[in-house]
Amino acid sequence: MANAVASDRLTVTGNKDFQTEIEKLSGQNIASCYQCGECTAGCPVAYTADITPNQVTRLVQLGQADDVLKSSMIWLCVGCETCTTRCPRKVDLAKVMDALREVSVKRGIASGEPNVRTFHESFLSAVQRSGRVHEISMIGEYKLRSLDLFSDIFLGAKMFLKGKLAIMPSMIKNRDEMKKIFCTRKRS
Repeated sequence: MANAVASDRLTVTGNKDFQTEIEKLSGQNIASCYQCGECTAGCPVAYTADITPNQVTRLVQLGQADDVLKSSMIWLCVGCETCTTRCPRKVDLAKVMDALREVSVKRGIASGEPNVRTFHESFLSAVQRSGRVHEISMIGEYKLRSLDLFSDIFLGAKMFLKGKLAIMPSMIKNRDEMKKIFCTRKRS
C-alpha cells in the first residue's frame, strides 16, 4: 500500500531531465525497463535496502532524483551484476547505480544509511591502491573516517586469528592501468 501511495505522489512531481542525465552517465536506456522484478529477485542486498533495484529504475524513470539519491540501495549495491545478468531488457543496472552514486556525490546528498558512503569510499580507495581489496587497510580506513573504532573489534580479531585477514595486500599486475581508470572517472 505504501508503494502505491508513493508511486502516485511520484508520478505527479517527476522530472524527465534526471532520467536523461542518468541515462547519459550510465550509457543505459532506463526507459526500456518494464518492471519485471528480475533484478530484485536476484539481488543479494535487496532485503536490507530501503527500496529495491526495480524501484530504483522506476524512480529514475519518473525523474524522482531526491527519492532515489537519498536511498540506501544505491550505496548498498555491491556491483555484483546479478541484476544486469538477469535483465531481459539488457539494462545494466550496476552502471545505473554507479551513475546514481556519482550524481549523489556531486550534489552533496547524504544517504539515509549512516556511513554507507564512507564505507563505499574506503572500498574504492583500497581498490585504487592495490587493484583489489585488502580488508585490513580498507576497514582501518573506514573505521578512522567513520569514527566507529571499536564496534566490531572482537570480530576482526577473531577473523585475523583464523587467518581470514591478510596482513599485507596482494597487488595486481599493471596497477597503472587501474590508476588510469580512477583518474578518468575523476575528470569526467
